Amino acid sequence: MTTHAPLLAGAWRAAPAAAPTLHSVNPATGAALPDTYPVSDWAALEAALLAARAAQAALLARPDAAEAVAAFLEAYAVQLEARVDELVELAHTETALPREPRLRTSEFPRTARQLRQAAAAARHGAWRHATIDAGLNIRSYYAPLDGPVFVIGPNNFPFAFNAVSGGDFAAAIATGHPVIAKAHPGHLSTTRVLAEAAFAALQTSSLPAAFVQLIYHLAPEDGLRLVSHPLLGATAFTGSRPVGLSLKAAADAAGKPIYLELSSVNPTFILPGALAERPAALVDDYLGSVLMGGGQFCTNPGLVLLVDNADSRAFVEAVAARFAAAKPSVLLSPAAPQHLTHAVGELAAHGAEVLLGGRPVPDTAACFANTLLRVSGDAFLADPIALQHEAFGPAALMVLARDGAQLAAIAETLEGSLTGGFYTHSGADDDALYAHLAPIARRKVGRLLNNKLPTGVAVSPAMMHGGPYPSSGHPGFTAVGLPAAMLRFAALQCFDNVRADRLPPELRNPNPTGRLWRFIDGEWTQGDVPSA
Repeated sequence: MTTHAPLLAGAWRAAPAAAPTLHSVNPATGAALPDTYPVSDWAALEAALLAARAAQAALLARPDAAEAVAAFLEAYAVQLEARVDELVELAHTETALPREPRLRTSEFPRTARQLRQAAAAARHGAWRHATIDAGLNIRSYYAPLDGPVFVIGPNNFPFAFNAVSGGDFAAAIATGHPVIAKAHPGHLSTTRVLAEAAFAALQTSSLPAAFVQLIYHLAPEDGLRLVSHPLLGATAFTGSRPVGLSLKAAADAAGKPIYLELSSVNPTFILPGALAERPAALVDDYLGSVLMGGGQFCTNPGLVLLVDNADSRAFVEAVAARFAAAKPSVLLSPAAPQHLTHAVGELAAHGAEVLLGGRPVPDTAACFANTLLRVSGDAFLADPIALQHEAFGPAALMVLARDGAQLAAIAETLEGSLTGGFYTHSGADDDALYAHLAPIARRKVGRLLNNKLPTGVAVSPAMMHGGPYPSSGHPGFTAVGLPAAMLRFAALQCFDNVRADRLPPELRNPNPTGRLWRFIDGEWTQGDVPSA
């Protein structure tokens, strides 16, 4: 059994011998995995903060800071690709996610791609939104926050949302922030190898060695202390609502930015015309989305809203039959069935009928039966908040409303979600109902879809992965999509009557690259500031 050292202040530094340790578990077998990892104490965390602050100061003093971080991100992508076989095998063992196509063909390339997109965004500099009023000689742009970013990643994406390789990491680095990453307990070895690749890339780059640091675990009270620390720039967290809100309370009390992804039921409206037109195709689409990855996607369409008629009842029956026939997936951890049991129990206690499933699969380490629940529109409206309790896994709730008016009333009660969408008739049959419902839904979700389900989150500059509370902590920001995701880790700085040689290059009269878009005297342009 090996106890691995965290990556702190530019070196792999062994924890004290008396430090508590933890290990990941193979969810397919329930067996503890052999490698152990230390819980870092406050002294280690404070040392990480000090090293990160020094690393950021050294970077920001350089005129080539953007090129330095871009070169590192590209080198890191290359290092990851050289270890793809090892990483896929570790992630499969620690999460039970399929090697193919999920880990190797889908998630891993996405991770390397977003690192390279972050590099391109850092070089281009458009995220700075350089704005110049030449007449008044007032100029502003976005710059890095004062301090490193603490990233806490989730368990369901061991690469693409990992604290040491995912979108939060990439955006923070690209804006010029060192990252202190906290591994998820569910995939400790995967995260260690990712950090090894990052450290190797640092050795070949010009960034300070402490620009990427990794801790495996910390005491809850130390987490609260860290997110509120004066030396920290910001925190990015993806995980449970109770933990996220406790961190937010601590960060808010200290005036520290924190960006949260918490919970989301992702309401999907299937309108009557669509059901009458293509019922079988809709069943296929829905099954492919809601059970993908064992339902363990933050964009899983866990709430379906229908008008109660013969077609919608047939749809629910067809989905139930397909749920019953589908083999349950191994979930991400042995604790997942316990959480699902609680969530389904909460829904049932507030009026939902369990049509099938609702319990762990016997004699398995981490399986839960595919679960379908149904509730009337009247019952939903009687307790709408409780009936939006997130059941993170292979579970869905079907809501059958009396008519379109009640569907609109239900839409008004929806909490914020990352996504939401509509299936409608290919002609005009659903247009009137859609026109009534869509403006309501638009206020409730970050990404609105038509005639597709939300489980795919494209790595696109136009992507929004965020939304109203409780899906995220702030509806104005996205965790996916560059350069927009970088603005979470930026401070708006203004220069008033500062002479030219004291301005950052992006705000001087000549365009520093010739291709940077700047907002000059009310117009976006790639030109220079006009001479007086």
